[in-house]
Amino acid sequence: MIDIIKWGIIGLGNVAHGFAKSLQKTKNVKLTAIASKTPDKLNKFKNEFNINSNNCFDDYEKLLNSAEVDIVYITLPNTFHFHWALEAIKKNKRILIEKPAFLNLDQAEVIKKKIDEKKIFFTEGFFYRYLPHISDIINIINKDEIGELISMESFFGKNLLTKKKLFFFEKKKKINPSGRLFNTKLAGGCILDLGCYPSSFSLLVASLIKNIDYKNFKMLDIKKDIGETGVDIEASAVIQFEGGFTSLIKSSFKNDVGRQSIIKGAKGSLIINDTWFGGTIKKKIGDKIIELKKRHYDEVLLYEIENITNAISNNLREVTFPGMSLEQTLLNTKILEEWFNA
Repeated sequence: MIDIIKWGIIGLGNVAHGFAKSLQKTKNVKLTAIASKTPDKLNKFKNEFNINSNNCFDDYEKLLNSAEVDIVYITLPNTFHFHWALEAIKKNKRILIEKPAFLNLDQAEVIKKKIDEKKIFFTEGFFYRYLPHISDIINIINKDEIGELISMESFFGKNLLTKKKLFFFEKKKKINPSGRLFNTKLAGGCILDLGCYPSSFSLLVASLIKNIDYKNFKMLDIKKDIGETGVDIEASAVIQFEGGFTSLIKSSFKNDVGRQSIIKGAKGSLIINDTWFGGTIKKKIGDKIIELKKRHYDEVLLYEIENITNAISNNLREVTFPGMSLEQTLLNTKILEEWFNA
């Protein structure tokens, strides 16, 4: 059993910064090593989080060789995930990898084989799954309060392209074509950046349905809008699971489609106004609408870190439900690949 779990972070962007701040507020963990090819980021991280100079690397492999790292958090752009996950496995490092973990099912299956061979801890960073309102939703469904599940829809999108000016005229926002969101070489686009949330949530909900194999699904009615830099800026699809349960998923950089999900059952439905960050959940039974406890989180990443900490402390290879299992990472990768490549 590990008394203090020592973390290393590869890639020091905004996500890594938020994660590092949450690590400071969690028991039995310590950020001991960081790696970035950008000297300014490395220096700022070192100073803010008081990292020993000997554990600040401009070479990712040097971090993986460090005995001061029990688990590595890979937050690089999507195209680099597969390579550095493989390198981490070679060094027997436990892995948390930022979403989406991989670009295609072939990559995911290679990683699964290597993980199984070495029996290494692995999970994908869908923080929302650990938040208490997700457990609320699961409990309502498992208690049959809205009846047998029929369908759902789940959205995640925001307008990154235009802004309102005087008299409601719109003006184009300045975008960075070389940044990860709008760069085809970095596997940018709204499907992989935001669409992976609704697809992963669909898998979670479908897994709760009894007497179906939720691993058996088809992708239908795929629609995509490609922007000027060549990446998808709006996309939607329908996932049809075994037994007829369907999920409409949508992501966007073009329109503020929000973060709402609606789950429909034979007796009623659940309306989640912000699936990913909490907020209000309403249960509708007939004409009656019941507003459930509103959830607010000061630190959304703490729950994920605590689950990972408990898993590693108990020598588990995966996080506990409803965290993202390796099996669901493979399934989500399959959905994203079909959606992205359509």
